[in-house]
Amino acid sequence: MSALTLAVAQKLLADTLAYCREHNFNPMSVVVLDADSSIRAAASEDGTTFMRWRVAYGKAYGAVAFGMPSRRLNTMAAERPHFVNALNGLADGNIVPVPGGVMIRDANKKIIGAIGVSGDTSDNDEAAAVSAINIAGFVADPG
Repeated sequence: MSALTLAVAQKLLADTLAYCREHNFNPMSVVVLDADSSIRAAASEDGTTFMRWRVAYGKAYGAVAFGMPSRRLNTMAAERPHFVNALNGLADGNIVPVPGGVMIRDANKKIIGAIGVSGDTSDNDEAAAVSAINIAGFVADPG
């Protein structure tokens, strides 16, 4: 059984959104994926734009699909844009290589999933995910 149960994913989601409200971020979307890229929890706050959840999903999906946080994918996109474009094509356009997709690792550094957050600046999106992962007792890997 995955360490990323529905209950854990819902707590990660709630804690991510709580951080966003505490810091007065814009309306947010959050997607929590397990290591197999299955959606375990997702929500969009009132007032988010209709594409926000897809951006959040793309940040988390890219992280899980390539085993690296979206911040690292962002660096790779700047250094090797043709390669990242090719990867995104292979992934049916589901990768959003900008910060805000944070790997969730267990104590042994094994990937158990990722949180994707979208709605504010990429750095704020990332900070919200890191906070929730730390609260849950996992290891946040933002890149």
